[in-house]
Amino acid sequence: MKEITLNVKGMSCGHCKASVEDSLNALDGVSNVKVDLDSGKVNVTYDEAKVKQVKLQEAIEDQGYDVVA
Repeated sequence: MKEITLNVKGMSCGHCKASVEDSLNALDGVSNVKVDLDSGKVNVTYDEAKVKQVKLQEAIEDQGYDVVA
């Protein structure tokens, strides 16, 4: 398992948090997601053999938020 922290711009409320968590948890291989609205950080624990980091970023961007490098 690998854990990464993504910086996400545009999240401001509970709905934002829920949509990011739900989109990531729907991916096969993601085992844990923690969203911190105040800092804009999303911690994701996932299995690299099942899902790549680019797919995590795409799932967040598909919800309308920006992942900042």
